[in-house]
Amino acid sequence: MLHIAFASTDLEHVNTHFGAAERFVIYDVSPGHAELVKVGEFQAAIMKGEYRDRKLPPGTILTPGPEMAAKPGELDKPPEDKVVAKLEFLQGCAAIYAASIGASSIKRLMSVGIQPIICDNGQIIRDLLDEVSLALSCGGLAWVDRARDRLQEKSPERFAEMEQEGWQGGAETPVPITPVAPERARLRLITSIED
Repeated sequence: MLHIAFASTDLEHVNTHFGAAERFVIYDVSPGHAELVKVGEFQAAIMKGEYRDRKLPPGTILTPGPEMAAKPGELDKPPEDKVVAKLEFLQGCAAIYAASIGASSIKRLMSVGIQPIICDNGQIIRDLLDEVSLALSCGGLAWVDRARDRLQEKSPERFAEMEQEGWQGGAETPVPITPVAPERARLRLITSIED
């Protein structure tokens, strides 16, 4: 089973930039099934880079205004890192799909073993889940094959070892988790081209 995350405002489409995402949706995906397990909410971030318009409706152009200017004293200390909370929330995920991802975030995601995937703005999450399910069954996506291989390499005794080291599990996360409606929680996915 792989944990896959999506940057989405509506829980149905990948439609935001990774850094600006106010919501991530995480599914557990196995061949033929996906279960929505977690939705994380994040504080809105003002985007200032070249991809700042990616989360806006097509054709909309963002014209920088006074909100983009540095506030008094803002440049005296490093800016708050909006990616840290997102990386913590995504721990254990094999991949994150987003409408765009900046180069520095790509490096950070890959350094913690999360595959960043940029897809079309508005891509349907269900279609992407079907693609991952098919790849888990038949192969075809290199990142899915690598993630599956990493899971198989883990020792089945790892939970007993973690418990002996004092791991308690269930640690509280500062990211607010949105409850998931039961009808959205479990999906049947394709496992072959005939499906």
